[in-house]
Formats: sequence, structure tokens, C-alpha cells
Amino acid sequence: MLYVTLLICFIASILITPLVKKLALKIGATDQPNSRKVHQKVMPRLGGLAIFISYLIGFIILMPESPYKYPILFGSIIIVITGFLDDMFEISARWKLVGQVIASLVVILNGVDIDFINLPFGGQIEFGYFTIPLTIIWIVGITNAINLIDGLDGLAAGVSSIALITISGMAIIMGNVFVVSMGFILLGSTLGFLIYNFHPAKIFMGDTGALFLGYMIGVLSLLGFKNVAVISFIVPIIILGVPISDTIFAIIRRIIHKQPIAAPDKSHLHHCLLRLGYGHKKTVLIIYGISALFGIVAVVFSQTTMWVSIAVVLTLLLVIELMVEKVELIGKEYKPLIKMVKGIRELRYSYSKNR
Repeated sequence: MLYVTLLICFIASILITPLVKKLALKIGATDQPNSRKVHQKVMPRLGGLAIFISYLIGFIILMPESPYKYPILFGSIIIVITGFLDDMFEISARWKLVGQVIASLVVILNGVDIDFINLPFGGQIEFGYFTIPLTIIWIVGITNAINLIDGLDGLAAGVSSIALITISGMAIIMGNVFVVSMGFILLGSTLGFLIYNFHPAKIFMGDTGALFLGYMIGVLSLLGFKNVAVISFIVPIIILGVPISDTIFAIIRRIIHKQPIAAPDKSHLHHCLLRLGYGHKKTVLIIYGISALFGIVAVVFSQTTMWVSIAVVLTLLLVIELMVEKVELIGKEYKPLIKMVKGIRELRYSYSKNR
């Protein structure tokens, strides 16, 4: 029944998206081109509504058993309304944040949180009073991370799909039926929309879709790894490595250049790849590949010993740093590792020459 529902959501999304496109154009929910954006013409941007409606169809058909299902549903309705209002009226970042926090509190107050983490050498860390703020930071952070990478045709939908495949796969391994069910119906809905959203896009998901997908991925990743070992809790961070790292380095970049943290720019990962000469479609496919690699690493990481896991994380951090410097994600002058390697080579060359 699970795979049938996934297929139904996929087909529903394919059928509903053109109707949503017509609605977006009729009510004026469109994205106007400007200097910060890649597209050159007016685009309907309410596509996330098609993903949400398809998800609702799958939810009603499957009705997965869990005490979390209705809180997640109500929270997702709040986040979709927030995104819809932004797509229609371009509300301020402050009001968007209010909507995200309220949606987060709906699930948190119904048990979707991380109140402790088991330590690898015994014992546990209990978060106590910090449980609610830390969980809000996680859900809101992932929500905005997906929103920030929604800058090229098919990028956010594709990266979200890869994350959902990985989260659902991990949930199958862990025997978490609810997360598998929710992940699958969301995956089918997103893939159906991606047919219209891949380059050249006929419709954008808008904040309705980006906030909804980010919110759901943030919540599902929490449920999939709730109250587990500290090493295992790194798994969802690895799965969402692309949007999380892009967001972190965007914050670092803006602090270095003394810009407001919420200020938009054209220096995200996809912008940097475009500047390096990669085409629109190739840039998206490269980021898909990086996301898939993160997903594979997450699965491998979860199945190895603690010391191997630590080695995997350190290697991953090194690779991320090299990628950041190579594509100039923080800035043209930020290349400490590359400069260090270059300096070592020059010293070795100078030493061998003077012998």
C-alpha cells in the first residue's frame, strides 16, 4: 500500500501542478525577474501548493498511525499559509519567522523534540530547559536552509527529494514505519512537481513549497533520529549537508563582509558554480550529485564503528572546506587550506633546489 500511495501522490502532483500554475497566474502569485535572480521572465511561484495538496491526498489515503501525525499536519498547514502569504504579498522576514516558530511549536509541544542524547561512552546529555529552543532552531534552520537553495530550476525540489530518499531509507533500516510513510508520500508529491520545475521550469515552488519541504524534512529528520546516540544524531546533519553548509557559509560570508545576516546575495553555492562557467542544468546536476554523496556518506556513517564514524566526519569536513575554497563560497580571498598547501609545496621546492 505504501508504494501504491507514493505512486498516487506522484500522479496527483503531475495532474494538480498545471491547475496551480493557472491559479498562480490568475491571482498574481508570480516571481518578477531582477538583478539577484537567474530567471529572465515572469514565473508563477505557487507550485508548493501542488506538492502540499498531493501530500494531503497521500496522508488521507495512508493515515499513518502515530501520535505525531495530526500535530505535523496542523504545523504544515501553518507553514503553507505562511509561504502562501509571502508568495502573494511578499511579507517581511520577521512575519515569516513568526509563522515558522508557531509551526515548530505545534509539533514540539506534542512531543516532536530532542530532550536528550546518549553519549558514546555511557551516560546522556539532557537538554532540559534548552529542549524547546534547540528544537525550534533545528526546524527553523532546516526550513530556511531549503528556502535559501531555491535559486535554480529544480534545485530545492531535487535536493529535498534526495534528502527524503535518504531519510526514508534510514527509517527503513531503523524500522520507523511512520517516518517511512511520511517520507514516501512527500517524495512522490515532490517528484511529480519536479517534472514541471526542472530546467527550463514552467513553475516555481515559491516559499509555499520551500518552507513546506524544509519544515517537513526538519521534522522528519528529528523523528527519525529522536533520542539517539550523539554520533547517530550527526546523520541528519550529513543528509542535509548541502543546504546546511550553504546556509552556514552564507552567514559567515555576510558577517565577514559586514552585511545583515538576512540580506540576500548572489554568492550561494549555485551562484558560485554558475560563475565558474557551468550551465544552469549542469550546476543543478552537480549539486544533486553532491547531495547524493552526502546521503551515501550518511548511510555508511550510521553503519560503522564510532572511530570510523569520527574519521568519516573529519574527512567530510576537509572535503567541504576544499569545496568552499575552490568555488569561492565565502569570497575570492578566503583560501586558507589551498594557500597552506601551496606554501608547503613552495617550501619543499625551495628546499630541494637549495640542496
